Formats: sequence, structure tokens, C-alpha cells
Amino acid sequence: MQKKDRIIRILRIIGPIIGIISALVIAPLDLVPPWITPLPDTVQGQVDDAVDLGLDGIIVYVDQGGQPPAFYAAGWKNKLTQEPADPHALFKIGSISKLYIATAVAKLVNNGTLSLDKTLADYLPELVGRIEYADQITLRMMVQHRSGIPNFTDDAAWDWFTTQLDINKALELVLDEPADFKPDARYSYSNTNYLLIGRILDNAWDTATINTSQKKYWLRLG
Repeated sequence: MQKKDRIIRILRIIGPIIGIISALVIAPLDLVPPWITPLPDTVQGQVDDAVDLGLDGIIVYVDQGGQPPAFYAAGWKNKLTQEPADPHALFKIGSISKLYIATAVAKLVNNGTLSLDKTLADYLPELVGRIEYADQITLRMMVQHRSGIPNFTDDAAWDWFTTQLDINKALELVLDEPADFKPDARYSYSNTNYLLIGRILDNAWDTATINTSQKKYWLRLG
């Protein structure tokens, strides 16, 4: 019995070590082909390979000193209509817009136009009673995805191809719904936060008294 116990203890010690070594040395099978496949000789070849790996469309811009800028494209500009991507194709910016929105908030907080500690009720009073804890959710919590406001893109009625064209319909998907958690209790990514921050920014623009110098400042945010 003692010998068996010693073997069990030894296995408990070396088992995790063997597992870690195996994970580091033995790569997942789906990663093996990219490792052993030679890289294309040209940028265009690499762009084409990116599409082969599952991207719908891709554009690459290369600007090297002493050489004219170069553009590369592959895949689709519009997959539904089978319109191929070209170097000047425009794509929806998606969640990259959150970077610009957060930057705009930081600038307006810095100049005193907005406050991170004011609540959703302060900025959008019409949502009191429609969004739970509106009087406790601060602008800071929305920027940090700590508001508890449900994510409208998680709703079964959300359609990326139609609903997204109307932000009012998007917001309606979460109105009168219970919060996912109490404000600032934890982190949870929610597109609704930035939809609402966008409205707050729009209202700040509409209600501001804009002189010439201030207007130039606001326009730099765009």
C-alpha cells in the first residue's frame, strides 16, 4: 500500500510537468501547416494566403522610405454581391470606432464638457426607467464596459445586415430589460455602452455654445 501511495504522489508531481512540456513541444495539428509552409515571396502572395485562411477581404498599404506607396488587395469588397476588393475599397469600421469614441470622451472630459462621474440619467434622462440603474451607471462605467447594460447584439432579433442600419431599433432591443449585473460589479463587453456614449457625444455637440476656436476643437474630434 505504501509503494502504491508513493507512485501516486510521484505521478501527481510529474504529471503536470509532462503536460506542460507536451503542450510546448507538440503543437496543435492545425498550426503545423502554416509552420512548415514556405512564406510567399511577395506581399501580394501573403495577402492572397490570408484570404485562403478565411478572411473575406483584406487591403494592405505599404509605405517605405524612398519608394512610392504600394497597395495590395484580395478577397471581397462585398461578399454578398461577389464584388472583389480593390486597394481603395471601403469597409465598415466596426468596433474600431470605439477607439475614436473613447478618445473623444477623454478630450471632452479634459476640457470640462463631460464628466466621467455623471450618470446615464444625467446625460440621457429619457432613459430613466427604461434602462435599469440608469441613475447609478456613470460615463466611466460605460467607457470601461462595467455598466451591466445588456449587449444589443446578443439579442436573438439582432441582424447584422438590417438592424444595424437603425440605431434606435438596436437600442429598443435592450430597453426595459433587466441589467446583466449591478453597475461596476464586473466587466462585460457590451456594444450598447458605446451606442449610448455616441448619443451623449451627439447631445454635447448640439447643446454646446460653439465659437470659432471651440468649433475648430470639436471638428478635430471627427
